[in-house]
Amino acid sequence: MVWEDEVPAEPRFRRAQPTAPLSGRGLPGMPIEPDDDEGAGPGRSKPRRFSEEVKRPWWRPATRFGRILLGAFGIAVFSFVGISAYALRSFLVHDARFRIAGTTNIQATGLAQVSRADMLPVFGEDVGRNIFFVPLSERRKQLEQIPWIEHATVMRLLPDQIRISVTERKPIAFVRQGSQVELVDAKGILLTESPGMMAQHHYSFPVVTGIDSRDPVAGRRARMEVYQRLVSELDSNGQHLSDQISEIDLRDPEDARVLMPEQGTDILAHFGEDHFLERFQRYKAHIAEWRQQYPKLAEVDLRYEQQVVLQMTDGAHPTQAQMAQLREPSAAIETQKPSPAKPEAKSEPPRSEQPRHVQATKAVKSHAVVKTSAKSQKLKKTKAKFDSKKQVKHPTRKIAKPHRTTTTGE
Repeated sequence: MVWEDEVPAEPRFRRAQPTAPLSGRGLPGMPIEPDDDEGAGPGRSKPRRFSEEVKRPWWRPATRFGRILLGAFGIAVFSFVGISAYALRSFLVHDARFRIAGTTNIQATGLAQVSRADMLPVFGEDVGRNIFFVPLSERRKQLEQIPWIEHATVMRLLPDQIRISVTERKPIAFVRQGSQVELVDAKGILLTESPGMMAQHHYSFPVVTGIDSRDPVAGRRARMEVYQRLVSELDSNGQHLSDQISEIDLRDPEDARVLMPEQGTDILAHFGEDHFLERFQRYKAHIAEWRQQYPKLAEVDLRYEQQVVLQMTDGAHPTQAQMAQLREPSAAIETQKPSPAKPEAKSEPPRSEQPRHVQATKAVKSHAVVKTSAKSQKLKKTKAKFDSKKQVKHPTRKIAKPHRTTTTGE
């Protein structure tokens, strides 16, 4: 048998070889740091090493005594600021130099229609009050409640002045309510002014009806918008055609009824709610012919295309309407007035000179009715006389009638 030598066992402990000292980044559990500063991004700070010291802010003391002194200094500063603010407030509130001595300390600009006598009652409670206790926003709202004032600005002017800047409303039309004439602005606000002041300003506006102070402001504003569109369209070409308008009825915002003066009489023209300039030019182009053909013309409805509706008057009562074709103005037929909701109503074919004969026959019939009514009144009078004589001649018959009624009642 051949015996092999056993392998010698390795020694349990090996001799440690000298190596370089381990840095902090070689310890287990520590993050690996880059060798140079190139790995750090532009927004990242370099990690702090254990050997580096922590830098404190410049204002923070390093010792406890220094921190105590810093806290005491901060408290002293805040206390000084608070005491100074309180002293300043007491000075502003109680010092007599900041009190409004009288109405002369209240200044106002932009007054034309509104006088100081109308404005000063708003600041009656502020006379003798400290200027810092005047509620400016409340006073501004009270000033804007005056009808003539559209916008107001109220500011303090130290030490004891109140300055007011006012923007007044501009009237654009006259408003007639019964026998009283007032002014109205673009928003439907009614403005009162004495006749003398109106004469001084030389207003030249059309008269508007259909606007009542009891109506809501939104409704009055809508009516005045129709008025402004009408006037702006008529004056768009620079000819000031609105000066030829006498009165505008705005009771119906969808139908502006304009009163047009025509040689000793007034014609009521229905302009609707749009196309005002076109309808005005159509009216001016045909009104002479219409009046020549219909001397008793009272109203002209221009709200329909290619035709107009003419309304006549017979004394104080309106007669049946006439519909005239614009293509043939001389030809007109007698028909009923169509409703505005159905402008496409068709008319009969025109018949030449027929309306004149119809009007003449109507006049003859009216005279005949008057004559027959006079004759009937005479017959009634003669019959009444005859009955009275008959009652005198036969008194017994009148007495016998109540006797018969009593017997039948039994």
